Order: sequence, then C-alpha cells, then structure tokens
Amino acid sequence: MIRYALHCDLAHEFEAWFASSSDYDAQSARGLVQCPVCGSSAVSKQIMAPAVAGTRKTAAPQLAAKMQTMMMQAAREVRSHVEQNFEYVGDAFAREARDIHEGRSERREIYGEATPTEVKKLRDDGVPCAPLPPAPPEPGKLN
Repeated sequence: MIRYALHCDLAHEFEAWFASSSDYDAQSARGLVQCPVCGSSAVSKQIMAPAVAGTRKTAAPQLAAKMQTMMMQAAREVRSHVEQNFEYVGDAFAREARDIHEGRSERREIYGEATPTEVKKLRDDGVPCAPLPPAPPEPGKLN
C-alpha cells in the first residue's frame, strides 16, 4: 500500500491510499481519483518524503483494506440517504442553492450537479454546500 498526498486544481489538499504507484496512475488516468471537497478529477500528487519501512511484518494491508471497506459502505449510506431524502435539481444546483441561501426560493434540502468553478463561487459567497460522495463500486467489484 502507498499513501499519496494529493491536491486538486482548486488547491484542496487530501490523502489517499493505493495498492501501488501504478494503481494510482491507472485510476487517475480513468478519472477515478476525485477531490473529496469539490469532486474535481483534476488531481495531482504533492511532493512527499518517502516512508522508510521497517523489517517487521504489520497488519497495515489488512487494516487498510478493512478501513477502505468501511469508508465505502459509509459513502454508500450517505449517498443513499441524500438520494432518498433530498430533492434532485440537476445542473441547476448552483443557482438553486444560491436562491435558497438568499431567501428567493423555498428552504429545502437539495442535491445536483455543479462545476468546480460554481462550487468555488458558492463557497466564496458563504453558500453552504458539500460534494456528494461518488457512488462507490459494489462490494466484490473493486479494481
């Protein structure tokens, strides 16, 4: 397993674990590596100091796999809750979120599509919004 410090084109910094450096390269090329803050897939690695591995065997790979499974299940549950309880507004999300925030539209929970630029403008203007976790693959259908 390898951990990369990453950042998106909007300068959000985050970390992610990959089975190998080639696994990161393959997922990145397919647009599967996304910023958890804004959803942008324009993600690149930050400069990092290498970790020096000891000679003892550890449970790190098993722990990382268990954590990944737990996080993917949590993402599935969050996404399912939003899809079942919020109103889908499609690509009108940025406009509708701003209208709700400014009192021009009925207050309600919504979700939809927005570009990274639209999300940045909403955040800059104090409009609360967060990315919906991408639909993770079903268990057993991972890479």
